[in-house]
Amino acid sequence: MNSIPDLFARIRACRLCEAHLPLGPRPVIRGSEHSRLLIIGQAPGTKVHASGIPWDDASGARLRDWLALDKAMFYDERHIAIMPMGLCYPGRGRSGDLPPRPECAPLWHPQVLELMPRVELVLLVGQYAQQHYLGANYRGTLTETVRHWRDVGPRFLPLPHPSPRNTLWLKKNPWFEAEVIPSLRERVAQLLVT
Repeated sequence: MNSIPDLFARIRACRLCEAHLPLGPRPVIRGSEHSRLLIIGQAPGTKVHASGIPWDDASGARLRDWLALDKAMFYDERHIAIMPMGLCYPGRGRSGDLPPRPECAPLWHPQVLELMPRVELVLLVGQYAQQHYLGANYRGTLTETVRHWRDVGPRFLPLPHPSPRNTLWLKKNPWFEAEVIPSLRERVAQLLVT
């Protein structure tokens, strides 16, 4: 019988796409069989690759603010699981980090989800997670997908990436902070107290 610790040990030992990773493999994943909230982002950046702590950067600070959570609760694996689409830093491209490696999600995500039966809310952070998990409900762009966030609930909630590089997106789309964030905070608070 598989367990989360056994599966995570196998994931952290994964070398499947090692030849494509400029900094080498360092899969980053957290959670437990008790986790009720799952955050699926893109892939670790260089800072997270160095620390091994997901969302350990400015993007993570903004994400925690969106969720109204302090670091202690955000990193409490009894409540919150974190699993990116690509588990290792994929390298740098011309306009930022490369896309997540395509091998990770098909190989590892189904196995992880099977061992996390209590997950009630999955935050899909960024277009890669949204395209993968929403399928036909992905609206062609991140903006339109996030704008129609109510259509994919209650299990999924699509979010833009909280990167400081997306500050302009947030300014152009004030409805996100006015409508989505209050609902997100309420839902997260309910999940973490019951």
